[in-house]
Amino acid sequence: MERYDVVIVGGGVIGASVAWHLAARGCTRVLVLDAGAEPGAGSTGRATGGFRVQFGSEPNVRLSLLSRDKLLRFADEVGVDPGYRPCGYLFLAERQETLDALLEAQAMQHALGATEPRRVSVEEAREVNPAISVEGLVGGVHCPTDGFIRPMQMLQGYAEGARRMGVRFEYGTAVQGFGMEGGRIVSVHTDRGEVAAGAVVNAAGAWAGAVAAMAGVEIPVWPLRRQVAFTEPFDALPECMPLTAFLEAEFHLRVRDGRVLLLWSDQPNTSDPFDTTLDPDWLPQVVSRARRWVPCLRDARIDRERCVAGLYEMSPDRHVLLGAAPGVENLYLANGSSGHGVMHSPALGQLLAEIILDGAASSMDVHPLRPSRFAEDQPNAASEFL
Repeated sequence: MERYDVVIVGGGVIGASVAWHLAARGCTRVLVLDAGAEPGAGSTGRATGGFRVQFGSEPNVRLSLLSRDKLLRFADEVGVDPGYRPCGYLFLAERQETLDALLEAQAMQHALGATEPRRVSVEEAREVNPAISVEGLVGGVHCPTDGFIRPMQMLQGYAEGARRMGVRFEYGTAVQGFGMEGGRIVSVHTDRGEVAAGAVVNAAGAWAGAVAAMAGVEIPVWPLRRQVAFTEPFDALPECMPLTAFLEAEFHLRVRDGRVLLLWSDQPNTSDPFDTTLDPDWLPQVVSRARRWVPCLRDARIDRERCVAGLYEMSPDRHVLLGAAPGVENLYLANGSSGHGVMHSPALGQLLAEIILDGAASSMDVHPLRPSRFAEDQPNAASEFL
C-alpha cells in the first residue's frame, strides 16, 4: 500500500492551495484526490471570481488582507497570473439602517488596516458607476482595491506548482471511506484502491459534510445553489466596472470577458441540495432586477446556454471551519467558506499548512475559525449584508 504524509480530499482551488503550501514547506509526499473528471469540475470552475476586503467580521477581513498580499506576489511565487484586477466593489443601500451597518463594518475594516474602503454619497456612487439608477438609494460604500480574480488560473497555478514539487493529483477518484485506529485515520479507501495516510485534509467543498461523516465527524457544512446569468457580448458596460451590489434587492453584477454576469440570491426551489440545474423561474426575476437598477441592460440579451448554477459550501455563521476536526486528531478541515472560498484560498492554504506542519497557525489568529466553535456555542457574528 502506498503511503502519503498528507492526503487531501478535494482538488479545487482550496485543496490545491493547501497542497502547494505544504510542498513549498518541504512536505511533498502529498496526494490530492478529486471526484471530478478534470480540474475545476466542482465549484471552482463555476465561481464568478470576486475579491473583497469589505466584510462585516474581523476574521474575514483578516483572511482577505492576507490573501491580497499573497495575490500581489502570486505570479512571482507560483508562476501564474491570478488575474487580480482592482476594479472595485460598490455596495449600495436603500435604507439608512443598511448604510449604517455598512459604515460600522467599514470602521472595523479601517481599524484592521484596510484603509481603502470609503463612504460614498448617492452622487459619488453614480460617479463610480455611471450606469446605475440611483432612484431610491441613500448611499453606499466603495473600495477601489477590491475587484476580480481568475479562479481557474489560480487553481492551475497551485496545482501545476505543487506537481513540480512532487505532489500527486488524481482526478475521477471517489473517496469511499477511511480506515481508523485509535481515533486517527490510518488509510483512505477510494474506488481505485487504498492508500495509507499520515494526515487527511477535508477540502471537499459542498461535499465536505459527507467526507467528514466517513471519519465519524459531524460538521455543520451544507450546499447552497447559486445561479449566474450571462448576457451575450455587451459593450455598453466597461470591463473594469466595479462589482456593484444592491443590497436590499440581493442583486449584484459584474463584467467578465465582454459579458455581464447577473446574480440574485434567491432561495433555491429544489428538494435536492446538490441540484445544479438552472431554475427557469429564476431567470426572469434576475433580469427584472438588472433592468431596474442598470437601465442600459434593457438592451442586453441573455445567453441561456452560458447561464449556470454552482454550489456554495455554507456554515451556520458564514465563516470557514479551519483546523483540526474535533475527535479525529489527524483530520484537518478547510470547509464552509460560504461563497468566499476562492478569494480566501491563498490564505487558507498557508494557514492550514502551518497548522499541519507546526501545530498552530502563525500568519493570523485563527481561533475564531476553529471547527469546535459551534459545539462551544461561540459562533462568529455574521453580518446580514457583508
